[in-house]
Amino acid sequence: MNEIVVKKRLAFDVFDFWVHSPSISKEAKPGQFVIIRLHEKGERIPLTVADTKPEEGLFRMVVKVVGKTTHELSLRKEGDTILDVVGPLGNPSEIRNYGRVLLVGGGVGIATLYPIAKALKNSGNEVVAVLGARTKDYLIMVDEFKEISEVFLVTDDGSVGMKGVVTDAMDRLLREKSFDVCWAIGPTIMMKFCTLKAMEYGVPIWVSLNPIMVDGTGMCGACRVTVSGQMKFACVDGPEFRGEEVDWDELLKRLAQYREQERISYERFLKTAGETK
Repeated sequence: MNEIVVKKRLAFDVFDFWVHSPSISKEAKPGQFVIIRLHEKGERIPLTVADTKPEEGLFRMVVKVVGKTTHELSLRKEGDTILDVVGPLGNPSEIRNYGRVLLVGGGVGIATLYPIAKALKNSGNEVVAVLGARTKDYLIMVDEFKEISEVFLVTDDGSVGMKGVVTDAMDRLLREKSFDVCWAIGPTIMMKFCTLKAMEYGVPIWVSLNPIMVDGTGMCGACRVTVSGQMKFACVDGPEFRGEEVDWDELLKRLAQYREQERISYERFLKTAGETK
């Protein structure tokens, strides 16, 4: 159980894992996530289910190295196992036939969008995807998206596609076509500005929130967010919420709450591993 069957590098610090877990591969739906623990002394971290192969008992995780545990996971090899994998957790995306759907993915958020895009396409929607990254070397899963949607690429440096940020592409598309709903998944600051852009055009938008999370079952309260003026837990009430209803400024402050402790933990890990950041 929980054996890493396939591992690939998608970008410099982004890794693609297929993990053996028949129950998760059978039950997981678009928008849901798992919580993993690598070993007895490891921390628990949430990772989105990026795809499934139920016939092979496999589910997919696309992981960006951002700290100690994701770095440690990136060092695992095919054939290694993960001690604990709990899931699927959270509520699945609200998939139905909306009409024309605009999907906006930034960085590793592109992987989170992929199963949503497939499900929306299978439900009869016209799907248009905007995929953004710093440079072309950090754009992931472009060919997979091209199989199911019209794709617009955006890079900060203009190395491929439009030069700029994803909201620039959103503005162009929303002026040219009418869309019935949007999804935006990526860095929190990106989702905030995607929400503002969608609101400018009167289009409803779904976002997937990534607050600090511990148990993933609603007991610890670490992942609380304010939505429509009420406290919600991203793990059991989300992770997807309507972007227009999220208190983005509060969420951004909470995400920075333990940044110093995270930095210290990561530096200690790198020192123990004999590496330099």
